[in-house]
Amino acid sequence: MHMTTALLKDALARSMKGEISDDAETLEKASRDTSLFRRMPELVVYPKDADDVSEIVRVVGTARAQGAEVSLAARAAGTDMSGGPLTTSVVVSFIKHMNHVLGVSNGGVELPREMEGYAETEPGVLYRDFEKATLEKNLILPSYPASREIAAMGGIIANNAGGERTLKYGKTENYVEELDVVLSDGSQATFKSLTPEEVADKKKLQTLEGSIYREMDELLTTHAALIETHRPKVSKNSAGYALWSVRDERTGATNLAKLVCGSQGTLALWTRAKLGLVQPKEHRAMLVVFLHDVSILPEVVKRVLPQQPESFESYDDHTFILAVKLIPELLSQMGFLKATRLGIDFIPEAALVATGGVPKLLLMAEFAEDTLEEADTKARAAEAALADLHLQTKIEKNEKESEKYWIVRRESFNLLRKNVHGLSTAPFIDDFVVPPESYAEFLPKLNALLEEHKSHFIYTVAGHVGNGNFHIIPLMDLTKPENRQVILDLAPRVYELVIAVGGTTTGEHNDGIIRTPYLPMLFGADMVALFERTKKIFDPLSIFNPGKKVGGTFADISRDIIEM
Repeated sequence: MHMTTALLKDALARSMKGEISDDAETLEKASRDTSLFRRMPELVVYPKDADDVSEIVRVVGTARAQGAEVSLAARAAGTDMSGGPLTTSVVVSFIKHMNHVLGVSNGGVELPREMEGYAETEPGVLYRDFEKATLEKNLILPSYPASREIAAMGGIIANNAGGERTLKYGKTENYVEELDVVLSDGSQATFKSLTPEEVADKKKLQTLEGSIYREMDELLTTHAALIETHRPKVSKNSAGYALWSVRDERTGATNLAKLVCGSQGTLALWTRAKLGLVQPKEHRAMLVVFLHDVSILPEVVKRVLPQQPESFESYDDHTFILAVKLIPELLSQMGFLKATRLGIDFIPEAALVATGGVPKLLLMAEFAEDTLEEADTKARAAEAALADLHLQTKIEKNEKESEKYWIVRRESFNLLRKNVHGLSTAPFIDDFVVPPESYAEFLPKLNALLEEHKSHFIYTVAGHVGNGNFHIIPLMDLTKPENRQVILDLAPRVYELVIAVGGTTTGEHNDGIIRTPYLPMLFGADMVALFERTKKIFDPLSIFNPGKKVGGTFADISRDIIEM
């Protein structure tokens, strides 16, 4: 059944307090994120509060039950790289009204283990505003992504984000303590850690929430061995539903918030999150390694990791050369004083490019401690551990010196995008994770594959080398059909290599449109059947973001790639 946009708009307008938009400019903006794709929605709705979200879900659910092809996709800042918030139906935008930090606390009896405080937030809060509020109490959410200046909390939780500090602190799921959610029938629930006795009480409820607890408890118990077998072996994963994270083996507790985290708005829509926070270390020292022989990378990583760097990042020779060439453009965005200082700092790097001595990889291991002496001691211990490898290294003990490396690492993608004209960013193999011990076997095979396709794109490689998470984002002329075909031809070959060494297709950016079809390849049919069952338990009518996590096809990828 086709429900006209006018009828749907009228039904929503009568039920909610917030606004509804269907003007061309709003719809066009909501049709894109930072992925390859474009999907034009019919409506964008702006709920004022959780009750509004409930009403929106009820209206769409009723229409869906009557056979209408309508659905909902949650959206916050729209910085997703996988097509996660894109839909041809109704966008639920949290950025306009539900954009408040609800409180930050340090101390208190309810603190989760290893946390020094917590914050409560709505999904439409930009991370930069969230961090401003937490830093007032000298606390931080350490799983923030590289897009920290433009991303919002909605997507950070929906994608189970991670970033440069994930090596030491883990991903967002480690910090999600509670989520207030709207379920697929419009009812509201709070998912948090429950004892087995509390779960038993929940299972008695004759509601959708009770049904979810009954059926998920049965699924997790019956298939415990299968789920454990398919638990990702790498330290970062955003692929599939995190069924292995729901039960805490140490305490026996169940927390469905851990499952909603990373589910890309396909199971429930969250309206309030309670997140654990940590106290950032005050002082940093960085060990920089100029690596000319990639074959010894696994050995370098193995020797540096015991010193417990807070972050261990890398970027490749393409990025290095590009950064040096584009220094004027890079620095002009930073203001005169900062630009002048960093321009002087870049002179040794420019000399390397001029003499052809560019390293294959530049590695940055940063150590954060309470004193500069402690940080420096760790950096020097890491450097000493590499001594017999006779590598070119240096230690940066102040922010001025290390900042230039962070700028290139964080801005490598933007550098490329802004300075290579006529080409579009094409994130399709942008986020895989492999075990660091596999580098010697994996990286030459990956480089050979990329070389095969170099007539179709240019690219840089940057990554979280400490835990094997690499970001390869090609720039391509997407007006050419043969280049669009490469996206479908190359990805499975890359993922075959990734899976063969025990890796995963996405560490941070999630499945979305671009990677959902690869889940059977990664997890196998039995596990995908559990994902489908999970989706059905939470969302029997499939009103939440259909085609992501479950049911997405290669035809979706082909159809929705934007040709510009």
